[in-house]
Amino acid sequence: MFKCCILIHCILQVTTVHYLGFGPSRQDWGFEEVRHGAHMFWWLFYVTDLTVDHYSERPIVIWLQGGPGGSSTGYGNFEEIGPLDLDLQERPHTWVKYCNVLFIDNPVGTGFSYVEDPSLLSSNNEQIAQDLVTLMRQFYNIFPEFKKTPLHIFSESYGGKMAVQFAYLLDQAVRDQSIASDLRSVALGAPWISPEDSIMSWSEFLLNLGFVDTKGYAVIQKAAQNIQNLIHTNETKKATEIWKSMQHIVTKEAIGIDCYNVLTPQKFTSASVTKDDDDEILQFGDDDHQVAHGTERSHKLDQ
Repeated sequence: MFKCCILIHCILQVTTVHYLGFGPSRQDWGFEEVRHGAHMFWWLFYVTDLTVDHYSERPIVIWLQGGPGGSSTGYGNFEEIGPLDLDLQERPHTWVKYCNVLFIDNPVGTGFSYVEDPSLLSSNNEQIAQDLVTLMRQFYNIFPEFKKTPLHIFSESYGGKMAVQFAYLLDQAVRDQSIASDLRSVALGAPWISPEDSIMSWSEFLLNLGFVDTKGYAVIQKAAQNIQNLIHTNETKKATEIWKSMQHIVTKEAIGIDCYNVLTPQKFTSASVTKDDDDEILQFGDDDHQVAHGTERSHKLDQ
């Protein structure tokens, strides 16, 4: 009898912790095997501002991070829309106030999601989307009350590619009645759908907003054209490497602007961009005037 009581107590204790979760709101989470040996982690936050009889009467939002490889349960949750911020303080504008939020670490290998063998890592967007549909089948089996709840898929950066493919396959599954889901919309936040088009728009965007002058516009545009040429010759790895450095060029020419949010300038130092960066990204060669322009400007900013 004593052993039985201990067992019941342990079960109740684990269930309670699992239900309350980490932070002020009601939560649930788990791993689902989307392919043999491939396990995807999800973390559900139930809506907190209830003005309805049941939480399932409020929409459910899926949040997909970018990367690929960014953790939704990490970045999206603590840095952006979850109930707690990075300092574990309650976020007043959390989306959990208004809807149920489902963070998914995808593709497998991201965040808490894992694979039992590296060969099981996803190699294309279709596989990523198929894994997500499989996850949702299992999710709806666990929470059948959500089957008729309006579903909205939100994404950020590279998540834009994954979200579109995911929504397409999910809609197909709904149509062939292999899954019950009330998919309503897909939202793409700063989607990295066409890197070439995005990069080629940076200089004009910054010029029109007054963040760079015509010289800065020319420097950024030249860097973008260099990356565009690499994309057209299928040198995507090199293009990606230079793109990362190009963001420092933008920061320098716009005097400390944040590439991800022009409203939050970053602290700028000349050390953030070197002459080697200029030479590699812009490939001005012997054009001393252009290279000197960048070097001289960063020197003045330090004074």
